[in-house]
Amino acid sequence: MIPLTTNQHSFFFLSISKPTPLSFHPHSLKLKSPFSFFSLSSPTNSNLVRVSNFEVSVFNSDHEEKDKGISIELHDLSPNGPVYQKTLQLVECSMFAALTGLVYFLSNSLAIENYFSCFFSLPIVISSMRWGVDAGRKTLVATTVLLFVLSGPVKALTYLLKHGIVGYTMGTLWRSGASWNLSIFFCTIVRALGSVGFVLISSFLIRENILALITINFHASLTFVLTASGVTSIPSMNLIYNLFGILVILNNGCFMFLLHLLYSVFFTRMGMKSSLRLPRWLEKNI
Repeated sequence: MIPLTTNQHSFFFLSISKPTPLSFHPHSLKLKSPFSFFSLSSPTNSNLVRVSNFEVSVFNSDHEEKDKGISIELHDLSPNGPVYQKTLQLVECSMFAALTGLVYFLSNSLAIENYFSCFFSLPIVISSMRWGVDAGRKTLVATTVLLFVLSGPVKALTYLLKHGIVGYTMGTLWRSGASWNLSIFFCTIVRALGSVGFVLISSFLIRENILALITINFHASLTFVLTASGVTSIPSMNLIYNLFGILVILNNGCFMFLLHLLYSVFFTRMGMKSSLRLPRWLEKNI
């Protein structure tokens, strides 16, 4: 008989292939409850909430700053805002300067300057009374520059000496609340100096001393009147100069008085009577 031999590898295989029971330990597995995830994720959520709150606060601050800037711009552009007022002042000054320059240019071209000479200083006075002395100065400079371009330096200087400086002086005194007597006195002096300056400029341009010609003719006329009346004395040239100066001041004083009267009535009709310091007799009659 053949003896049976067993293979040890087969037993090894069988031993391995035998299913091994799993050992189950209840403490080896840990169940994760949903609360543990929430507890782990809660710091992240709190950080997100904080970041979102910070972003919202930054957004609100930026939005408030934009709204504040827009409100400031709208306030500046409102009828009572500084930007609107400055723009309106500039527009009015430029319009007054353009109107005055055009009227002066046409009146000189048509030889009717004497009929409109009382209105050439009015725009400067209106600008000074409405917007201040700076606005009057701007109107004066703009009108002079415009006439310098349109008519040349002679007409520009003529306007400046006879009308521009007078209007600026009157507007400054009226704006500061000066009395009529003081205003008429200073405006008369300025007008007289402007007239003498105009004569000197004309003398320089035509190469002739017009002031000497005026005084010599005045001296001859006065001597003839005295001789015809039986007076044999001849007046000196100093007396002639003094009489000439007095007549120039009287002429300009009468003109400035009428100009003050005309402008007072004009401003009263414009509704600016409260800003004027009128004498009692004129305030009662207007």
